[in-house]
Amino acid sequence: MNNRPVSLRYSYYVLTVLFSANLLNYIDRQVIYAVFPLIRDDLQLTDTALGTLGSVFMVCYMVSAPLFGWLGDRMRRLRLAASGLLLWSVATGAAGFSNGYWSLLAARTMVGLGEASFGTVSPGVLADYFSRASRGKILSLFYLAIPVGSALGYLAGGLLGQHFGWHAAFLVVGLPGLLIAIPLWLLKEPRRGLSDGPAESRIVSGAKGYRQFLSNRSFIINTLSMTAMTFALGGLAQWFPTFLYRLHGLDVASGNVMFGLVTIVAGISGTLAGGWIGDHFQKTNVRGYLFVSGWGFLIAVPVAFFALTTDSAPACLAATFAAEFFLFLSTGPLNTIIINVTAPSMRAMAFALNIFVIHALGDAISPVIIGALSDISGLRSALMITPFAILIAAGFSFYCARYIAADTL
Repeated sequence: MNNRPVSLRYSYYVLTVLFSANLLNYIDRQVIYAVFPLIRDDLQLTDTALGTLGSVFMVCYMVSAPLFGWLGDRMRRLRLAASGLLLWSVATGAAGFSNGYWSLLAARTMVGLGEASFGTVSPGVLADYFSRASRGKILSLFYLAIPVGSALGYLAGGLLGQHFGWHAAFLVVGLPGLLIAIPLWLLKEPRRGLSDGPAESRIVSGAKGYRQFLSNRSFIINTLSMTAMTFALGGLAQWFPTFLYRLHGLDVASGNVMFGLVTIVAGISGTLAGGWIGDHFQKTNVRGYLFVSGWGFLIAVPVAFFALTTDSAPACLAATFAAEFFLFLSTGPLNTIIINVTAPSMRAMAFALNIFVIHALGDAISPVIIGALSDISGLRSALMITPFAILIAAGFSFYCARYIAADTL
């Protein structure tokens, strides 16, 4: 374990490797949504069954996260992350060999298991390599993988699926993870709290486990804000390409390419802006991260509503760009809040609990709910629940601002 300060150059190398793994995380996670229409037609599925393919991944992801969080605070985190990358890459490739619904469901379950081990430990590793003053920016760079990886998943899935079938999409995107797992395994493991001040690096016993977080008001409220956002984003991510296919007449390739381009540009600009703006306001106001997130959510609500109601495909995509930009403003700030209100020795568990809650009440259920509502009243009507979830996310962000000053370590 590395107890000595490391060079800034090596810290950015660690960020690059972790970002690359996180990029594959979201490519492999999202590629299935790009080929939803192809899987539906091939396997003759209802929208409810289709939504379950997305939800089973999230259920496994969230249920296994607390175990990996507990392990992550007790063993070498980077070895755990590399093992997870290897597992989910193999499982993604295995989905390409699926010959029916149940085998595809099983493969997606294993993808969730692998990704949970990576997601619980990586933010804490980055917090140990970078100072508090730059964490918003650094985590924004790390979480750029969400929009970029998601967009690449849509692009790869749409193009490969259209021309070679949905099996080929899984086979191709699963391969790169086998290579990235090697440098990830070889990274130096930092001491927990390496970049924190003396008062912040105290060791907190793990005996009480996850119960300790129940008394952390800012952690709980911040997590609820992220849950509402995840409910909305998860539902939109899984169903929006299908929305473009059904409501605006775009084929699988065109719809996914357009949605992917919108997501990648809006996601990069919004995530980076949120990190930099959040760090700027945080220097003078401990509530800075929460205000940036809250206002971003509020602005996104009417824009998302318009995107779902307009009959013009160009207007829909333009509004989707704006809505995604303001939603992604919160990515770096809200994840930085988790780090700033938890002790270094408990950060893997903190992210594990956060992962469990935001997915259990967020995108583990929203795809199935939207799918079931779509079977009843149509996809457009079903998706209208997402702007209301974004509004709830804004409310929790502003409410959390009441307690953040007292809870920051």
